[in-house]
Amino acid sequence: AAIGGSSLALYASTDDGRGFCRQVRFWSKIAPIVADYWVQVGSSSPLAKYRKYADGAAYDERRNATIERLHETHAPKILEMMVTLRGLYVKLGQVLSVTALPVPDPYRVRFRTLQSDVPGWEDFETIVAPALEAELGRPLREVFSEVDPVPCGAASIGQAHRAKKAGADVVIKVQYPAAGWQVPADIGCVGDFLTMCVWADVLDGPSARMSYEEFSRQFLSELDYESEAKNLRLVYESSLDPKAPYIKRNVVVPMVYDDLCTKKIITME
Repeated sequence: AAIGGSSLALYASTDDGRGFCRQVRFWSKIAPIVADYWVQVGSSSPLAKYRKYADGAAYDERRNATIERLHETHAPKILEMMVTLRGLYVKLGQVLSVTALPVPDPYRVRFRTLQSDVPGWEDFETIVAPALEAELGRPLREVFSEVDPVPCGAASIGQAHRAKKAGADVVIKVQYPAAGWQVPADIGCVGDFLTMCVWADVLDGPSARMSYEEFSRQFLSELDYESEAKNLRLVYESSLDPKAPYIKRNVVVPMVYDDLCTKKIITME
């Protein structure tokens, strides 16, 4: 038993273990909701079949009313889960609040709150600064003369801080240390969740599959800071061409500091 407990604790301390624990938290909130939808309106649900038989011609109208009631009941719970787990789930809610896909109004309205009422950023001293020093391989004071601990921007997988280097103003974009294991774990949960929603007759299969493929591709690519820095560098170099439209339109593209960019950091003007 002691060996088993130690092995379990060791696994929980790994990235895979942390991802699994996060998925358990997700499903502990979501599974009862999906089950409620299936029991109430799922085409294979015994209760739904009985209601269809008992209600006769009035079934479709009553089923639609039940679906609306389920949306109103569970939309606040889904929003609370997104705010609690943060990360990719907040971004998912933001996307669903404005997408052209047929998202039920009770969900869309609540998800819109995530456009402005986004949970706060990660603490600089305990999380961000150690992450920066680990990536740079040296203390921050040896690289930057000043770093503003309050971020100038924050997103689902990272945040940005103003800083000074040799008298020049720069911005450091840093990826959250947990993003590397959180994003894949969350993408897996979202995929399984959409599959269950299709099974429970809550979502249309083709639409759900298309949305998931685009969603997962976008967020996995956002983890690749090296590609982002490379693309930013190419745009910056093209902006220096007098014939390019950037100068004429007063568009300034920031220069990238290659020696201060890693897989999890981008430093720019």
